[in-house]
Amino acid sequence: MKTYILYLAILLASISQSQNKLKGVVLEAVDDKEVPLSGANIYWLNTTVGSMTDENGEFSIDYNDSYTQLIISYVGFKTDTLTITSNKAIKHVMQSTSSLDEVTITSRKLATAKSYLKATNTFTVSSDELLKAACCNLSESFETNPSIDVNFADAVSGTRQIKMLGLKSPYILIATENIPAIRGASQAYGLSFIPGTWVESIQITKGAGSVINGYESIAGQINAEMVKPSTDDKLFVNAYASINGRLELNTHINQKVSDKWSTGLYIHGNLRNQKFDKNDDTFLDVPLKEQINIMNRWQYTNAEKGIVSFINLRYLNDNTQAGQESFNPDTDKGTTNAWGSEINTERFEVTTKLGYVNTEVPWQSLGFQTAFSHHKQDSYFGLNVYDIQHNSFYSNLVYNTIISDSRHKVKTGLSFTFDHYDELVNTNTFERTENSFGGFFEYTYDDLENLTLTAGVRADQHNRLGFFVTPRLHLRYTPWEKSAIRLSVGRGIRSANIFAENQNLFSSSRQINIANSGGKIYGLDPEIAWNFGISYLQGFNLFDRKGDITFDYYRTDFQNQVVVDWENPFEINFYNLDGKSFANSFQVEVNYNAFENFDLRTAYKFYDVQTDYNSGRLQKPLTPRHRLFANAGYKTNKADNGSQWKFDATYNWLSEQRFPDTSLSAPQFQLPEETPTIGTLNLQVTKVFSPKFEVYVGGENVTNVRQPDPIISANNPFGSNFDSNFVYGPIFGSMYYAGLRYKIK
Repeated sequence: MKTYILYLAILLASISQSQNKLKGVVLEAVDDKEVPLSGANIYWLNTTVGSMTDENGEFSIDYNDSYTQLIISYVGFKTDTLTITSNKAIKHVMQSTSSLDEVTITSRKLATAKSYLKATNTFTVSSDELLKAACCNLSESFETNPSIDVNFADAVSGTRQIKMLGLKSPYILIATENIPAIRGASQAYGLSFIPGTWVESIQITKGAGSVINGYESIAGQINAEMVKPSTDDKLFVNAYASINGRLELNTHINQKVSDKWSTGLYIHGNLRNQKFDKNDDTFLDVPLKEQINIMNRWQYTNAEKGIVSFINLRYLNDNTQAGQESFNPDTDKGTTNAWGSEINTERFEVTTKLGYVNTEVPWQSLGFQTAFSHHKQDSYFGLNVYDIQHNSFYSNLVYNTIISDSRHKVKTGLSFTFDHYDELVNTNTFERTENSFGGFFEYTYDDLENLTLTAGVRADQHNRLGFFVTPRLHLRYTPWEKSAIRLSVGRGIRSANIFAENQNLFSSSRQINIANSGGKIYGLDPEIAWNFGISYLQGFNLFDRKGDITFDYYRTDFQNQVVVDWENPFEINFYNLDGKSFANSFQVEVNYNAFENFDLRTAYKFYDVQTDYNSGRLQKPLTPRHRLFANAGYKTNKADNGSQWKFDATYNWLSEQRFPDTSLSAPQFQLPEETPTIGTLNLQVTKVFSPKFEVYVGGENVTNVRQPDPIISANNPFGSNFDSNFVYGPIFGSMYYAGLRYKIK
């Protein structure tokens, strides 16, 4: 409920307080806006009486007439001493210094930042970071981030998939404003349904996340905060065009309706109607596409009663055509004239959020969230048919308070989920209903200096999975200045939607086999895994410039997993794990401000992801064991009129990746055991003419790296060897784009 309470902080600080407490709010300036500063230390000079600001920037500290000098400090900001003559509530804005203990990777405005104070290994990606690449939707928002791997799911649909800690997105809890959003029917394409301009910031948590948002998270959590009608630009327009035929237009219109109500209309449209086949395999390198995406967002703020509320209404219509260049859906659908695919999706959703803060006791708050969505997809892939309807309802009630003082925080609440699936797979129907009811409790201890501990547990009763308990634990310890050691452990459980999550399997001639083991979801048991992690963050000074280095190690152990087995080139087999399955992930990342306005980010990542298949223990296919990443960003100083240049470059290198076994195929369709290594370079230049107007140009894969023959048996797509799933690199080659942004405050 962090998002919708933030806007109360400044107003609540002015409310009359009790005689023995001094209360207030501490803020920082970000993008010319004042936002709450969580974790600032508050204490009286020459005393042991202290406190810390909460997630809304608010604090409460003991007061008597002998206390006159209040110290407010936070790493990376100037320490301030305030003279206090009464216990009247205060508001204070911290000023930044050149000595940053908040890790700044790309700009002083914290484009991407890690905290030394949180127990979880969480970092925040701001809108500034999202503008460093052609971020047209959420699936493309991670190109400049080394912790998230991005690749194409297959050679036909053009869909990008993400991975964290070596595991695909179904093992990541992906939420919008802490409401689980990319799940079920939307798992394969849902990231492309969230326009990048709608995203205000992204919080990425590695490993076991909080129990508050559910039990499904295994590898981590990604939460996208959306722009708010009260703080977004009155008018914002973003236009984009690329040489692969993609045209996009985003328009935001925000209006303050009254003192308490604000509303925003967000319209996104994209079109790709040009056909490209640069590798001459008769298949489109990128699919044809049309999408209209509209969101109406209402915000209500009543400071006197301590209430903030949001209501979102969203409608999406997305149509994709892929396949052979000669394919005409009007005449060739359902025939063998030419291989083609259409994916038509219609989605409607309503979400509500209500937050209440006790104006007399501001550390007590209550939040309630609900979300309903109707998702309908009609699709076919050659002669394979896949339709799905998914109706989903989610609700979550969260209560926040403290025990004794602000060092001891408690969150507790109840949640309910309902999902109904109706699927058609060729001639077979699969219909089921899932619902769960659960409660959670999370306790956080923060000694205000070196130690933070967050322990949570939730218990859920599920109509198909039964009763289960999900514990999570996070620990942060600071042994010395500018350092943070983090430990985490947690359990996750989820039901695998084997068709919705693996829709790329339909773009092949493989036979689908499910080994029914008596489970209650497709005859399979739920997936259960434990995640263990350790992370070390250390800031440093080198040649009088700031930097930091991070070491992460995470291990995921599956107690049970639905194994997706591609090792027979003519079959796709789903079965429960019999043996071991694990994912080891190690990452070292260095961020360094090499000189003024120039930031360098480098990373090395190692994966060891293995599963016991029916044919033996093997490395996960198409998962590189080694990855190198580098990102460089430079910007000129702003001129008096606000003009500025920005330059960004991102390089990715991937080691060899194991191909699934093709030894049973005819010799001409057999592939080597491993892919070659691959490296890609992306560039972007932005010219800011004024605070209202800017233009950007860029290129993806500017070195024109291209995977040869990404589709097996492309010349005979209805034969038994056809497969489009052996993708390890770019298909289109170099892609250049240009765009503009215009805004009115």
